[in-house]
Amino acid sequence: MAQGQLAEYRRKRDFHKTAEPSGDTAVASAPHARFVIQKHDATRLHYDFRLEVDGVLKSWAVTKGPSLDPADKRLSVEVEDHPLDYGDFEGTIPKGQYGGGTVQLWDRGYWSPEPGFEDVAKALKKGELKFVLEGERLHGSWVLVRMNWDRSAKDGKGKRSNWLLIKHKDEAARPGEGTAILEEDASIASGRTMADIAAGRGRGPSPFILKTKGKGDAVWTSRTQAEREAAQKEALETRSFKSTHPDESRDPSGGGGSGAARSNKLSLGPGVRRDERSKKGKPAVLPDFIEPQLCKSLDRPPTGPGWAHEIKFDGYRVQLRVEDGRATLRTRKGLDWTEKFAAIAEAAADLPDSILDGEVVALDAAGQPDFAGLQAALSDGDSSDLIFFAFDLLAQEGEDLRDLPLRERKARLKAVMGEDEARLRFVDHFETAGDAVLLSACKLELEGIISKRLDAPYRSGRSETWTKAKCRAGHDVVIGGYTTTGSAFRSLIAGVMRDGKLTHVGRIGTGFGRDKVAKLLPRLKALETDTSPFEGKGAPRKAANMHWVKPQLVAEIEYAGFTGDGSIRQASFKGLREDIPATEVEAEVPAKAETAELATPTPTPKAAAKADGKVSTVSTAKADSIVLGVTISKPDKPLWPDVDGAPARKIDLARYMAAVGEWMLPHIKGRPASIIRVPDGVGGETFFQRHAMRGMSSLIEQVSVRGDRQPYIQFDRIEALIAAAQIAAVEIHPWNCQPNNPEVAGRLVFDLDPAPGVTFEDVIAGAREIRDRLEELGLASFCKTTGGKGLHVVTPLSDKVPWDAAKVFAREVCARMAADAPDRYLITMSKKAREGRIFLDYLRNDRTSTAVAPLSARARPGGTVSMPLNWTQVKAGLDPTRYTIRTVPALIAKSTAWEDYFDSAKPLKAAIKRLG
Repeated sequence: MAQGQLAEYRRKRDFHKTAEPSGDTAVASAPHARFVIQKHDATRLHYDFRLEVDGVLKSWAVTKGPSLDPADKRLSVEVEDHPLDYGDFEGTIPKGQYGGGTVQLWDRGYWSPEPGFEDVAKALKKGELKFVLEGERLHGSWVLVRMNWDRSAKDGKGKRSNWLLIKHKDEAARPGEGTAILEEDASIASGRTMADIAAGRGRGPSPFILKTKGKGDAVWTSRTQAEREAAQKEALETRSFKSTHPDESRDPSGGGGSGAARSNKLSLGPGVRRDERSKKGKPAVLPDFIEPQLCKSLDRPPTGPGWAHEIKFDGYRVQLRVEDGRATLRTRKGLDWTEKFAAIAEAAADLPDSILDGEVVALDAAGQPDFAGLQAALSDGDSSDLIFFAFDLLAQEGEDLRDLPLRERKARLKAVMGEDEARLRFVDHFETAGDAVLLSACKLELEGIISKRLDAPYRSGRSETWTKAKCRAGHDVVIGGYTTTGSAFRSLIAGVMRDGKLTHVGRIGTGFGRDKVAKLLPRLKALETDTSPFEGKGAPRKAANMHWVKPQLVAEIEYAGFTGDGSIRQASFKGLREDIPATEVEAEVPAKAETAELATPTPTPKAAAKADGKVSTVSTAKADSIVLGVTISKPDKPLWPDVDGAPARKIDLARYMAAVGEWMLPHIKGRPASIIRVPDGVGGETFFQRHAMRGMSSLIEQVSVRGDRQPYIQFDRIEALIAAAQIAAVEIHPWNCQPNNPEVAGRLVFDLDPAPGVTFEDVIAGAREIRDRLEELGLASFCKTTGGKGLHVVTPLSDKVPWDAAKVFAREVCARMAADAPDRYLITMSKKAREGRIFLDYLRNDRTSTAVAPLSARARPGGTVSMPLNWTQVKAGLDPTRYTIRTVPALIAKSTAWEDYFDSAKPLKAAIKRLG
């Protein structure tokens, strides 16, 4: 039967020209019926939805792709049946052939009809099929409903069957954000994007060893050798669906073998020098620990032949020693951390006697180094998911290898490790141009690269033969204090050692999620002291919200650079370091490399705007698409058709975020947020999103919120704001909670929303009246434009008040104001009742409600911005349209607006009592 059903499929294709399967290959049966969705960029981009029915794949072309919003009804044009082995097809159909274009395996899994629809053939003939999907991306209940026959073919005789694909309301539904899932542009089979497939790049997902195919062309991989071979074999040969079920994934803790077979051991300890013999003729044993070789920091990698370039890992430097089946792991200072890394020690016990140099790393879901994940694993005492990446071999079976050139040491290391074990990985390297490797690493949001002379021996201490160049500046600092806002944690006060004294280098105000603060704050409080640990010029003076601590904790940070007086700019907290003593943390400034300048300098926030404060309108080079280390794809894509006389593009939004991020960040960090995305510009479709989507930059935090099964997104660093621009997230709407505490109100927002016909002067008068009423109640208030026709009055709070009490208070303030002037104000949303009046919107003051962030752009014509103002500016003549992404960077740099915002926070409980 299946062969007959495939007649139309075969008639349309020339299998001598297309790599599509002919359907002659038998496909093994599966425990459940299978489905596949293939993203298909042919005449126009669409998604091919296929269900296994009676030995073939029943197929529909879903023009706009599936939506998780039950309100969306997706047109699905029924096409010819496809063979089952088409479910593994991914590649490019040649131009001129039927369906010519790029095909990607976007989703696949199993499906089953819902009760009452078990006779699938009958249901399809009747025109309605309800079913359940269990794939890697799509889940839950769906329905296909046939529309009327479409006889619109040019000859008047053709007919095609049009259906609607609709998501049912269940836990997998996403009302209001159904199309966000379509942003995921990686194959679930090979990990390749549509662009990768079209260009013929890659055969399968490989997140961890960077492999170059040419200058600047690299892919990041993390699979073991056995996995890589299996993935290649699957991509080239397989024609079954055995890998489609999500539950059949490989056990992450197993596989890979146990390392190289152990040779007959000498009775000596590891790393014996053959040329160091005692008078009795026996070789001397190397010490238990060898001081590691360290890198010289350069602003860019060295060029020329003879250099090996490796990925810089974001983990802990560790020396692994194996002797007689027992492994020991020590930090760079010789501390025995074998117990902390017990799972790695167990995995390494089968290696021959040896000393290996490497790094212990945690990987995130995308296969990239995750320092926060490493910290969490150490805190939880669970090393089962940590990996030791080995990059050097110092001794083997009684032989000291340190005098050998690196090239030979690495060759021996690879042989010692044999096939990759899940927790032990060999670090490969590149011998291509260092700047190309660094560029590839930066594109992948990695920390940087290490460059080593291939002909050099291993020498303890810092040397010229090992260098490091980073994509984003990083540093270790000593924590000398912290600040608070009310009772909430706000920032760390950092320093470095200079001439034996702790010198202040600035504050760290971002990178603190709720979990990080919960673990960090008790350690800070345990070290509190009345004496400042800082000495010398620039030492901070004690303020009411500052707390000194003994200088014992070391933090790793990222930062944008140093100011003229040596302070760090835009520092972001990554985690505590337990392997470095505070006394050895000194200032480290990268030296200039004696090479040609790297072609992709990282712009600083101030460099992101021109001297006149206006964002550039012309992208002149590929380097211009990188902002603070974040690569902006399609940088010239227009988002606004006209901003101050010229179109504004995605790169303009990214540069705007970089320019204002330092001011903006304290008002949004530590708070869950929603975003509004306009991938096709403000005139196109708008997407509201509060949850992370697959493939979203790891720079954007994900936080758990009570009552929501999916994590919210959160912006805790400036680079995250630029990553938001990369996905065309024009608007950012944070919760109004206390930082890192979603259950407590952190500010009140009063939104004055005028009806048509109400003048802006009336809105100004209303905002000033709210300010006066709040002042009478003992609360300070601040004003900003909304980026539209209204104003926001914002009140910072210092105490912990539950949301219901905050909302009741805000409503009562607005209700009394409306009662006093019912001809001007009202507190109901009814548009009919609002005619000629201002709606006093108090509804922003609820647990999950949001308000547009200060300095956030708006998805409205003109590229307007929600601009913070001094109250002296809130007067007749105020023009909110003058505040745009082009004008604001220069204006906010000179403005004193909101400079005392955080110090003005007042307790709401006292105001509630005054209100009566």
